[in-house]
Amino acid sequence: MSEGITAPRARARGGAVPIELDDDATLHAMGYPRKLTRRFQAFDNFAISFTIINIISGIFSGIGFGLNAGGPSVLVFGWIGVSVMVLFVGASMAEVASAYPTSGALYFSAGKLAKRHKGAWSWYTGWLNFVGQVGGTAATGYAAATFLQAFIALQWPSYEPTPHRTVLITGLIIVLQGLANTYTVQLVAVLNRISVWWLLIGLVVIVSALIVMPEHHQSASFVTHFVNNTGFTSGLYGGMLGLLVTSWTFTGFDGSFHMSEETVRATVNAPRGITRAIGFSAIAGLLLMLALVYSIRDYDRVASADAPPVQILIDGLGLGTAKALLLIVIGAMLFCGLANLTSNTRQIFAFSRDGAMPGSRWWHSVSPRTRTPVKAVWLAVACSLALVLPGWWSHTAFTAIVSVNVVGLFLAYAVPILLRLRLGDEFQPGPWHLGRWGRPVGAVAVVWILLSSVLFMLPHASPITAHSFNYAPIALAVVLAVATVWWFTSARRRFQGPVSYGRPDEIAAMDLV
Repeated sequence: MSEGITAPRARARGGAVPIELDDDATLHAMGYPRKLTRRFQAFDNFAISFTIINIISGIFSGIGFGLNAGGPSVLVFGWIGVSVMVLFVGASMAEVASAYPTSGALYFSAGKLAKRHKGAWSWYTGWLNFVGQVGGTAATGYAAATFLQAFIALQWPSYEPTPHRTVLITGLIIVLQGLANTYTVQLVAVLNRISVWWLLIGLVVIVSALIVMPEHHQSASFVTHFVNNTGFTSGLYGGMLGLLVTSWTFTGFDGSFHMSEETVRATVNAPRGITRAIGFSAIAGLLLMLALVYSIRDYDRVASADAPPVQILIDGLGLGTAKALLLIVIGAMLFCGLANLTSNTRQIFAFSRDGAMPGSRWWHSVSPRTRTPVKAVWLAVACSLALVLPGWWSHTAFTAIVSVNVVGLFLAYAVPILLRLRLGDEFQPGPWHLGRWGRPVGAVAVVWILLSSVLFMLPHASPITAHSFNYAPIALAVVLAVATVWWFTSARRRFQGPVSYGRPDEIAAMDLV
């Protein structure tokens, strides 16, 4: 199969073959007919990951945790350090994406890169990716519902946000995003483009307001201020927990990988989409983090507030301006959730195409009207709603959902990178690659993923009670247990990893036109 993949790419670099033929020939060489429409240009592919990373959504929903777990020093310097580590992860993933530009993305490449037990590697990668993406849709919807209620409470003080209302509003948001992915697919593509400018312009507006309007800013040395209000006596442990704010923000950049089959010149544009989304987010996010940290007026009051970033805006800008900027934040979160759901459905579509999910023939069917996997959309919606449901009873549900999101995704990121390292010089790169730096960059990426995953699984607050317990390890264990039981009872006999639908010439005849 590698020879079939290499040939069309080489011709494309020489310019002798039209771009569309290169994309389709590459897909055919990997064993798949074209069923999705290539409507994503380079900017659109970048936009999907940039929107899912979503620095406004990530920082505003996580900064409250960071103010108590490390404080300004960890929020700022942790942002810089973790951003660099995530760029290592993204660059390694981008190299794999260039070699295997399919909607199956991580699970497909894991199956192709493994020397032995291809089906098992592919199986577990796909399920980790699935639960991580479902967690991302759920967590982003939950954050949007929380900030939407904060806005309503500012506008109408008699309104009282409650966990029950948060769950109900989250459910409504996710269902509406599912409807958008079902009936207004062209609009979703347009919204993904708009979301980039919403984020960038929104960032400029928020940062400018925080620089110009507050009468008081913290001194330059405030960035070294350390706080440990986690309840744990170890400052090191509390500070390491604060790194999770940045890790939570930098998730979902595999969206560019999953959109490969809908992207023009995917072998180049998908990896560029991944790395550019991380790079731009790192720089822009640092500016936003600094603006928020230096605008804190009463630290203890902000750190103990129900919505710390909202309190920062109110203290520094006044109630009216704070409400206006809060609308920008809510919009960013809604854009993020929409893009995440879109990426989630493409992973379900591809995983089902290879028969790896219950009812696979349903989930990989494509709507003849929209040329998108509509049934997969509603499976993603249903699973996200199920993950949100514990929020009806638990006040720490958001942190747990975030943990499931990050751990599931990053472990799925680690598998193909690790397998690529094990191949060494046998790995056949695509047009976008790291050259001799591929292996050291990949090694750093895997070590960081393992470290950050452990942090997300550990307790986040002390004393540990039924309300503060981090149930993320249990949720992840349940998913892995189900996947393992299913694998050994039946799946291993019928699932051997990504399937091939025939020879490239046979597959070309199967393309939907």
